Amino acid sequence: CRRFLRGLRLPCRVPPDAEVTVPDFLSHYYEAANGPFRSLTRLAPGEDERLLDQIRRVGGVFAGRRAPDYLAVRRGLEARVRALFVAAGGRPILQHPHYLILGVCPWVKSWYAEGRELRIPLAAFDPATLSFTYGDTFPAMRYQDGKPTRGRVYRLHQLRDLIAEFGLPQEVNPQGHLGPDRYIEAQVWDEAPLAPYL
Repeated sequence: CRRFLRGLRLPCRVPPDAEVTVPDFLSHYYEAANGPFRSLTRLAPGEDERLLDQIRRVGGVFAGRRAPDYLAVRRGLEARVRALFVAAGGRPILQHPHYLILGVCPWVKSWYAEGRELRIPLAAFDPATLSFTYGDTFPAMRYQDGKPTRGRVYRLHQLRDLIAEFGLPQEVNPQGHLGPDRYIEAQVWDEAPLAPYL
């Protein structure tokens, strides 16, 4: 069992005989005033840029510090993740996913002025419409640091082995001192399980 951290090969923190626990829920973090499951890439081109500019002007939140090309890059990464997911046997319904986190990550809640957390059991989702990246989509798909999780999309049935090999990022890297991977991101490609919250 090995783990790549900061480009170095280091022993895994999960002993081979240890019980590996996969969280049985997904969390979604959002701004209280806006409600859950608001996504810029689900807006029409132009409208998305206007809203992001408004967020930047208000300031004080994580989204306000995003790069000028953020939306173009994000749309490209979403298309890449979707294609990898389909190639792995996934059946996405949406063109643009909703983002959640496997388990909890209090750090993400701090991105918001008045952050809220919503938890939904994994059992509520069709596995064929769930993909995962080890870390946020941006570093998972863009960083070139030699970690074997880069550029990969995982299915639900692969999470136990993934966590056994690399650990749950929230536990092994809560402060981000070992790189950008601080949670396992879930991409939800179907709105049906989210309907009660939309």
